[in-house]
Amino acid sequence: MLTEGVEMKIKKAISVFCTLICSAVLALQALPAFAEDAPAHDPSRDVQTQGVGNPFDYGDRNTPADASTAEIRAINHAMTVQEVKYALYKEIDEHWNLISVRLGQPDREMVYALFLGIGTRESTLGGNGDGADIETAQAQGFGVSSAHAYGTLQTAVTAFADADPTFMKEEDVPEMYQYSLTESNFYDAIISDHMGIRKIMHFVHVGMTEENLSGYQVVRGALKGFNTGWATYTGDDDGYYKNYPDEIIALARWYYEEGHLYDNVFTWTGDQRVDPYRQGNVWEWWGDGQPSLAEITEAPENLLGDINLDGSVSLPDVILMQKYLLARETISETQFRNADMNSDESANIFDFILLKKKLLS
Repeated sequence: MLTEGVEMKIKKAISVFCTLICSAVLALQALPAFAEDAPAHDPSRDVQTQGVGNPFDYGDRNTPADASTAEIRAINHAMTVQEVKYALYKEIDEHWNLISVRLGQPDREMVYALFLGIGTRESTLGGNGDGADIETAQAQGFGVSSAHAYGTLQTAVTAFADADPTFMKEEDVPEMYQYSLTESNFYDAIISDHMGIRKIMHFVHVGMTEENLSGYQVVRGALKGFNTGWATYTGDDDGYYKNYPDEIIALARWYYEEGHLYDNVFTWTGDQRVDPYRQGNVWEWWGDGQPSLAEITEAPENLLGDINLDGSVSLPDVILMQKYLLARETISETQFRNADMNSDESANIFDFILLKKKLLS
């Protein structure tokens, strides 16, 4: 039997607890609900000229270079569909001049959509709960099969430098860095996106120089090359196009027209919601821009140690490098290349030491 004083204390505690719970519920109700169509970037940003920025603070890698393959894949696996999308956009934005000229497409959001179409056709953008952690054709071992692929775009090992020398070379895209084939690089979601985009640019080059393709057929042929290794044009009645390049552009248009470029919404190959965009000439939507192999003159010059890209190696570069190593700053791909003082495809304390030595010499 409780005494009257103890009973009062219990009732008071329950009352306080209920008040706290009610306050918490009201506070949660007052928070803005997450809208699936809400962009992660600043919506006032001029996307067409500036890109989306880097709302998830991605660097040149999605994972630590010294992490185990299991750790790398776990990080990629946890990515949401929206994060997967923005990881792609980050790489597109960094190479926008090259990509827009090579594809003949000045509309940045259409290019975003195109790569969402590729990612959907290849992996459904992590929409099955896999994030960017999708691997195929690995049964023979790491890098053995030319079809061995990973990531959102299912980028094959053939895209990487130092792959099996019997694989066809992809060395005709000097504007984009070609990473070496290592597990650390191959399984990193950002590097995988980078190399997938680079692979498309390679097949654009092949389609124009070896197959004499023009107009939208350049892009169509590059998509075929991405999947088969051959950018040859075999006629509009070839069923292959319906199942791969033409399906990709239909999926792309769905993301674009339905307003799903920036959210967590995804589609999949064969999805009936995309049927309206599979009718007629599916490439008419893409427009009549002309892909070009014109020289890209705006690529920043590589200068080892010039991390802030001001054209010189000085104390501010040391400060920026220190902040980067402490995870207080992010750096672009060009900055990463300049920070990699010993050219081992990482930017770490050893490079920091070499940078200081260079400044003092």
